[in-house]
Amino acid sequence: MALLPIIVAPDPRLKTKAKRVEHVDDETRQLMDDMLSTMYAAPGIGLAAPQVGIAKRILVVDCAKDGEPPNPLRIVNPEILGSSDEVVIYNEGCLSLPEHYADVERPAKIKLRYLDHQNEIRVLEAEGLLSTCIQHEMDHLDGTLFVDHITALKRNIILRKLAKAKRAKVTA
Repeated sequence: MALLPIIVAPDPRLKTKAKRVEHVDDETRQLMDDMLSTMYAAPGIGLAAPQVGIAKRILVVDCAKDGEPPNPLRIVNPEILGSSDEVVIYNEGCLSLPEHYADVERPAKIKLRYLDHQNEIRVLEAEGLLSTCIQHEMDHLDGTLFVDHITALKRNIILRKLAKAKRAKVTA
C-alpha cells in the first residue's frame, strides 16, 4: 500500500466537484486501501479522494478510539438520505488544513447510502463523531472545506496562514 501526497490548502484542486464512480473495481479498491494507509500515517480519521488529487466521489473514514481495533469504512458515491433536525458542534480539523481547527455545526445524525469496496449498495445510520466525519469528507467531494462553514474573517485568517506556510516551504 502506497502513501499518497495530501494536498494542502489553498489549492484549486480542493475546490473541484468530484465525479461519480461507475463501478468499484480493483483499481478503486487499491485507491481506497492507499487512502486508508495515508490517513492512518497522517494521522487522521477521514480522507476524501480530492485531498490526494483524485476527483472521484470516494472517501474513507475510521473513527475507532485509541485502544479499539481499526474500523475502516470505504465509501463510494455517498448520498445522504436524511438527517436529524438536532445539530452538534465539533471542533473540526482537516489533513488539508494542518494545525487549524474551528467549531462547525452539522446535523447530529445522518442516514447514508453508498457503494462499499465490493460494489454493494449499503445504507448506514451514523451519529456522533462518525456522522460529523462522513459529512466533513462528503464536503470535500463537492469542493467544500470545513472553513467554508465558518465566518469569512476566520476562514481568511486560516487560509492566509496556510498560504504563508506554503510560500515559506518553497523558499526554504
